Amino acid sequence: MSALPPSPTVDAIAAEQRARSFTTRSIKKEAKAHALRLAISMTDLTTLEGKDSPEKVRSLCRKALRPYDRDEIELGERLPSVAAVCVYPAMVPIAAEMLSESSVNVASVATGFPSGQYPLEVRLRDARRAIEDGADEIDMVINRGAFLSGRDRQVCEEIREVAELCTSVGADVGRNVHLKVILETGELETLDNVRRASDLAIASIRDGDFIKTSTGKVQPAATMPVCLVMLEAIRDEFLRSGRMIGLKPAGGIRSAKQAWHYLCMVHETLGPLTPGNPSPWLSPTLFRFGASSLLNDLLRAFVKLRRGTYPADDEFSEA
Repeated sequence: MSALPPSPTVDAIAAEQRARSFTTRSIKKEAKAHALRLAISMTDLTTLEGKDSPEKVRSLCRKALRPYDRDEIELGERLPSVAAVCVYPAMVPIAAEMLSESSVNVASVATGFPSGQYPLEVRLRDARRAIEDGADEIDMVINRGAFLSGRDRQVCEEIREVAELCTSVGADVGRNVHLKVILETGELETLDNVRRASDLAIASIRDGDFIKTSTGKVQPAATMPVCLVMLEAIRDEFLRSGRMIGLKPAGGIRSAKQAWHYLCMVHETLGPLTPGNPSPWLSPTLFRFGASSLLNDLLRAFVKLRRGTYPADDEFSEA
């Protein structure tokens, strides 16, 4: 593998200021309704706890399929399902059975989640089993120790091996398996490192794969400056090669208002490729929210938009 060119230096102050500017955008009522529907459809519901059980996963899948079970009665319309349900590999068969006839994908963390410190052959076996058991998406973690030690080649080669496995095993089972590469930005220390890790991951994955901020196990998780830097890496790759890479901010996004801010940032950073057309990144195929607690706030905001008053907290089921 040839050496990658150096990544651009990030002006941290400018990135902070630019990210903050997206929180000042105003959204009109009908645009807000569209944004809420879109954010619901972009959400990945996740359960990654040691106490996860088959019934908890089934409950999460029911919530994913029908986020608000009274939507047609209360709102006069059917709200979209979420994008995916993300679980540990052992729970993939349960989720796959529940979601088999739906548009909701089964995602699985693998490759030694959340540390990424297992031998590569173990991480690859972890991913292979998840795909064979029904996963449509693999969320892998990079080895942050290798990255922070300057072992760029190792980081790239490990990502590439997982991407190749997704291609080959996906072909064996008849599914197009996407890869999301988790950078764990809370451990990368600087925005320069976030940009470098983004560039390494993007160079090692396929068109339509994702880079992702966090495991949800480390704070800080997703922040707007971090996501802005990652979006700029995605934009630069598109301008260079035409490849379209997705982004998944995960952890710390809990309110509908925050979701609007992120959608504004995506639109203005990865805007329409041709005048008058929406950004192709404003779609679950290229942008996701990894934030289970976000979903009910999106539903509350939608009901408020339609009724004029906020619903009671117990109106929505907990996944």
